[in-house]
Amino acid sequence: MIEIFLKTLPFFALIGLGFQSGRTGFFSGEATAYLTKFVFYFALSAMLFRFSANLSLSEIFDWWFVAAYLLGCTVVYLLATFVAFLRGVSVAEAAVEAQCAVIGNTGFLGVPMLVVLMGPEAAGPVLMVLAIDLIVFSSLITILITGSRDGQMSIGVLRTIGGGLLRNPMIVSIGLGLLVSGLALPIPDVVNEFLALLGNAATPGALFAIGASLAGKSAERLSVAGWLSFCKLVLHPAAVAVAALLIFPVPLFDAAVMISAASLPVAGNVYMLAQHYGVAPQRVSAAILISTAVSILTVSLVIAWVTPLL
Repeated sequence: MIEIFLKTLPFFALIGLGFQSGRTGFFSGEATAYLTKFVFYFALSAMLFRFSANLSLSEIFDWWFVAAYLLGCTVVYLLATFVAFLRGVSVAEAAVEAQCAVIGNTGFLGVPMLVVLMGPEAAGPVLMVLAIDLIVFSSLITILITGSRDGQMSIGVLRTIGGGLLRNPMIVSIGLGLLVSGLALPIPDVVNEFLALLGNAATPGALFAIGASLAGKSAERLSVAGWLSFCKLVLHPAAVAVAALLIFPVPLFDAAVMISAASLPVAGNVYMLAQHYGVAPQRVSAAILISTAVSILTVSLVIAWVTPLL
């Protein structure tokens, strides 16, 4: 456990450095926004493209893997939704809370950290988790919020979902990488070196940006945020573990990566969606802040637990 904790500590130390820089004002909100944009559109996209371009679709996509992850997510999603309804919140608020319970920071934290800690072969399972989160659950929250407001499903909602997916650089970079891999297109050395150089900036840049963005968040409604953090950090990886290890025949290594990805703290894009739709952004902000702080210990515990499966 101590060895795993020491391996994960540098990643969270970078988050802490970003947080302190943002909290002291050395790194302004505007600077954080531009750093996040650089990582999102350039560095992380280059990293994801290189990973996927060197993998075949069969190395990423596996029906049992998808079924196990979706089942684990669905159980926790429904539980968080049920608890939200017990408190008398709206469908839109329940959808946002359920999103907090199952969507981890896979892009900015999971991809860089898990590939380093678990080896380059972890790239395929991590990309699969990221793709499911972006395609399935980002679409679901849009459908639930807009549907609850309009009272019905419309073509406009589907157009919004499709456009959002096509504009998401993570989806585009993974898709283009798989296309290059599937067509066996050669990547010139100079292009590969350029992508490697740019992609290497993703890890420190993304972690620093996470911390700097957390500096502007406040911890309000701690009881709800604490419950959502518990769902994300404990219930989510536990449900995914049961599905991957006991219900579906997922290869042990892939299961270990999936469980580790499920243990990640609440993703920042949940806050972006909550703010965009004007649904409980402060609640999401608190869940991100608490889950990220607590995950310094819980992520290490989960990775230490699954390490024998590698």
